[in-house]
Amino acid sequence: MSLRERQEATVRVVLGAAPPPVVPTGMGAAAVRRGGRALRRRRLARRAGWLVLCVVVAVFVVWATVARPWAEPPTQTTPPLTGW
Repeated sequence: MSLRERQEATVRVVLGAAPPPVVPTGMGAAAVRRGGRALRRRRLARRAGWLVLCVVVAVFVVWATVARPWAEPPTQTTPPLTGW
């Protein structure tokens, strides 16, 4: 008998010995309500996160096209004239 078969046999004995637990009548409906509420919150948070990400990307693209950070800034002074 392998370890897995022994574990399965032990679980079967434990589950077969005890009567099923008594669950209050409204507990299932309350769990469904809480689960639905949690799903709605998670969905709203995910949508808000995507919206924030899209806004950040749009703002970055607009800033990059206006500021052009990859371009070299114009020089403010002229080089000194020597050797005339």
